[in-house]
Amino acid sequence: IGPMEAESVVPEGPDVAPVEQEPLFRNLDIFLFSLIIGQLIYWFLSHKKTGANPRIQEAHHCVKTSFIEKMKKTNRNMVVFYGSQTGTAEEFCGRLAKDAQRYGMSGMSADLEENDMSELPRLVEIDNSLAVFCMATYGEGDPTDNAQDFYDWMQETDEELNRVNFAVFGLGNKTYEHFNAMGKYTDKRLEELGGRRIYDLGMGDDDGNLEEDFVSWKEQFWPAVCEHFGVEATGDDTSIRQYELVFPTDINMNKVYTGEMGRLKSFETQKPPFDAKNPYLATVAVNRQLNQAGDRHLMHLELDISGSQIRYDSGDHVAVYPMNDVSIVNRIGQILDADLDTVISLNNLDEESNKKHPFPCPTTYRTALTHYLDITNPPRTNVLFELAQYATDPKDQDILRKMASASPEGKGLYQSWVLDAQRNILAVLEDMPSLHPAIDHLCELLPRLQARYYSIASSGKVYSNMVSICAVVVEFQTSTGRSFKGVATNWLKNKVVVTDNGHKATVPMYVRKSQFRLPFKASNPVVMIGLGTGIAPFMGFLQERGWMKEQGKDVGETILYFGCRHRNQDFMYQQELEEFEKVGVLTQLNVAFSRDQEEKVYVQHLLKKNNEHLWKLIHTDNAHIYICGDARNMARDVQNAFYDIAEEVGGLTHTQAVVYIKKLMTKGRYAQDVWS
Repeated sequence: IGPMEAESVVPEGPDVAPVEQEPLFRNLDIFLFSLIIGQLIYWFLSHKKTGANPRIQEAHHCVKTSFIEKMKKTNRNMVVFYGSQTGTAEEFCGRLAKDAQRYGMSGMSADLEENDMSELPRLVEIDNSLAVFCMATYGEGDPTDNAQDFYDWMQETDEELNRVNFAVFGLGNKTYEHFNAMGKYTDKRLEELGGRRIYDLGMGDDDGNLEEDFVSWKEQFWPAVCEHFGVEATGDDTSIRQYELVFPTDINMNKVYTGEMGRLKSFETQKPPFDAKNPYLATVAVNRQLNQAGDRHLMHLELDISGSQIRYDSGDHVAVYPMNDVSIVNRIGQILDADLDTVISLNNLDEESNKKHPFPCPTTYRTALTHYLDITNPPRTNVLFELAQYATDPKDQDILRKMASASPEGKGLYQSWVLDAQRNILAVLEDMPSLHPAIDHLCELLPRLQARYYSIASSGKVYSNMVSICAVVVEFQTSTGRSFKGVATNWLKNKVVVTDNGHKATVPMYVRKSQFRLPFKASNPVVMIGLGTGIAPFMGFLQERGWMKEQGKDVGETILYFGCRHRNQDFMYQQELEEFEKVGVLTQLNVAFSRDQEEKVYVQHLLKKNNEHLWKLIHTDNAHIYICGDARNMARDVQNAFYDIAEEVGGLTHTQAVVYIKKLMTKGRYAQDVWS
C-alpha cells in the first residue's frame, strides 16, 4: 500500500459525524483487502514464473504429431529422437536413422518437440521396435529447448515402458560441471519406467573428440541391435542418398530463398515475434575496435533493434546468423566446375518426413554454401565416407574410408589429418585432387551453418533499442600454412556501419533468454569475475546497477574481477570501467594482467588476496557471484579459489566447502556463463 492510501484509511478532524453502529468492514477496507490479496497472488504467480526456465516461455507451442502412427504407416521399426541446441545431435540422429537399413532395421529421425512423447509406451505395438535418443546437454545441465517438454514428461509421468527397447547417446563437454546430465538422466529414467536398455549409454565429449566418441559408440551399438533383434547386417556400404536433386521449371525468382531462415522474403517484410526461425535484421549502429595495440582485434558492436519489439535483460544472449567467406564459396564452385547460380531444390526421398529439405529450398548453390552450410569447420567422418566414392585415385578412396572407420589407425589419421590440421572441406578438396564430388551430394552431406551466441554487453533497461556485442576476431595459421578465420567474428569485423553503396550494414539476430540474472534485491552485493570477452554481461550489469542508483535505490557493493593478458593491449572497456569506479557504481575494480610481469597473475590470485572480505560478502551479506569466460581453466580455478576461501576463512573442511558452494549454485547465488 502506498503512503497516500495508508493515510486515507481513517479520516481525522471535527467534521466526522458519529455513527451509532459501524459495519464490520467498510467499502474502503474491502477494497484495500482485495488489493492486498491481488498483489499477493500476482507476486506468487510472477515468482513462480521467474523460477521456470525462461527459454520455455518463449518456445512456440507446436502441434504434436503421432510418431507411432507415422511408423506404422511407413513400416518403420526404429525411431531416433534428438534433443539438439546447435544441430550436432540432430545430425547424429539422422546418421543413425540412415544407417538403420544397413543393419536390418528401418529408421526415421524425429524432433522431440514435434512429437507426442506420451505415446512412447505404445512403441510395443510395433514388432521389434527400438527408440534411440541423441540427447545434448545445454547450459548448467539443462535440456535443450526442443527437449524441454520431453524432460518435463519424464519427470512427471508414471506410465510404464514395459518391453519398450531403448538406447541413449549423450552429447556433452567435460569442462562443464554437469557433464552429459541429459544423456545420463534420460538413460536412467527410461530404465526406471521399465524400459529395456539394449545397449549402454554413450557419452560424447566435445572437449575431446565428439565425432570419435560417436563413431566408437555406434560401432558397438549396431552389433548389439543385430543380436537383440536377431537380424543381420547387410554388409552393403554403398552410399544412401536421402535427398534427390530437382531443377525447378518455370523459376519465379521471387520464390527462391536468398538466405532467409524460415519464411520466404522474411528479411524484406519483417514481422515479429523474432526468433531462431524468424531473425530480425538489425542495423549496425557502432562497430569499433576496443584495443589500440597487440596482434588481436577486439571489437564492440551495437545493433539497433528499434521498432522490433525485442526485449532483453542483462545477462541474455544475442544470436547472430553469419555468412561464410565468399572467397571459400567461389573456390569450392571452381574446383567442382559448378555454376553456383543454378537454382536447385533438394527434396527428401522420404515423403512422410517432416524435414522436406536439408535447408530452405528452392535456392542456389551459392546461397546454400554462403548462408546455410558449414564449410569452415573440419568435415565429420560420415561426410568423408560418402565422398570417398567420388575419388578417382584408389589411394584417396582408401584414406577417406579409413578415416571414417572405427579402427585405431583410422581414428588417428582423422585426428591428425583433419582435426589437428584444421582442414575444412575446401582444404580436403584441394589436398586430394582426385576427389571431385557432385556438388548436390556435397550440399546434402554438409551440416547446417549455426547461429553464433554472444553474451549481451549492455542493459535492456538503459539501452532498450540497442544490443551490444563484445568479441575477439578468431584468426590463426594452421599446420598446412592456411589461414583459419572464424566465420562469425570475421564477418562481424567487416560490418562497416555504412557500406560503399550507402546502405546500412545489417545482422540477422534474435535474443535468447538466460538465467544469468542480477539479484532480485538491488541491495544484495554482487561479485563479478570475467576473463577476456567474459566482461560482456558485466557491462550490462554495471549499466543496470548505475541506473538503479540513479533511481534512488539502495544498491549493494558491486565488485569486478577482470582478467586479461596486457594492460595496454586487451584491457577492454578500460575507460568505461574506470568511470564506473569513479562515480561509485563499481565499488572495487580488480584487474589481473596475466603477462605484464614475469610471474603470471590470474583472477583467482586476486580473489585469494581479498579472501576475508569476500567470505563476509558471501556468508554474511548474501552476495551473488557471477563467472563468465573460459570453462576449461578459469571457471574451474575460480571455483577452487572459493573452496579455499571457505576453508581458510570460513573454517570448513574441503568436503563442506564443496557442499557450501553447491548450495549457492542451487539457490542461484553462484551463476556461470561459460564456454569451452
